[in-house]
Amino acid sequence: MHSKKFNLNIKEKNGKINIYLYIHFERGAFMNIAIITGASSGIGREFAIQLNKKEKFDEIWLIARRVQKMEALSNEISVKTKILPLDLTKSEDIEKFSLELEKEKPNIRYLVNSSGYGKFGSYDEVSLTDSSQMIDLNCKALVMLTLHSIKYMTKGSKIINMGSASSFFPLPFLNVYASTKAFVVHYSMALHEELKPKGITVTVVSPGWVKTEFFDRADNNDHVHGPRYYKPIYEAKNVVKKALKDAEKGRKESVLGAYTRFHRFGGRFFPRGLMLHFWKKMQKR
Repeated sequence: MHSKKFNLNIKEKNGKINIYLYIHFERGAFMNIAIITGASSGIGREFAIQLNKKEKFDEIWLIARRVQKMEALSNEISVKTKILPLDLTKSEDIEKFSLELEKEKPNIRYLVNSSGYGKFGSYDEVSLTDSSQMIDLNCKALVMLTLHSIKYMTKGSKIINMGSASSFFPLPFLNVYASTKAFVVHYSMALHEELKPKGITVTVVSPGWVKTEFFDRADNNDHVHGPRYYKPIYEAKNVVKKALKDAEKGRKESVLGAYTRFHRFGGRFFPRGLMLHFWKKMQKR
């Protein structure tokens, strides 16, 4: 990314040689920004609020579908915002994002991939459309936005991807959503290693249940099977606070709470059958 252009002119006048140096600054070259997807509510909204207080940005770019929600958020934060009403399951909207980056050429200090959704239910209770869109939004869109953004990042830039505790081991009746989050965890950790030479870090955040609008779409009584036990449930502000702290330290993972960390430990070191038994028993409470 070229930040400036130099032109050198040498002119002779009255026996004297004059040297003129012209520096042309490209628009956006020194514009430090944060980009947050899923910014209209929940964890994405909280990232915008906390980053506004924590870091100095020239702009914060808010990406979601609900314009009014983003406009309300924009009025709550002091930094100038750019509202991008995009549906990230559509390839044409991913292209709009790419063109916006190409036009502005910003210096991306934070990319927060917070958009995503899940559906509870057995394989025959979750529609084909929902299954496909969970993969498109939770996985494909995250990868595409990340790849477009890396070109505009410099040493010290940070990527934060939203994973989930559901990624720690296979979960019946949450199978597609949990699998998309397992992808996000593996992708983020691998990318973290690849970007080390550039000084760019990737932190994957894997919370347990969080008090957000997630449940409005995931558990809307259109299924028989699915999770029923939602304890402990965390506040979005606490998840985000820890995520930003871990990202600042360059950590590749951020997991809040002893209960969630136990699940991560169990998923790595206990037999999967044992963890599935534990999960099912908890859901019968």
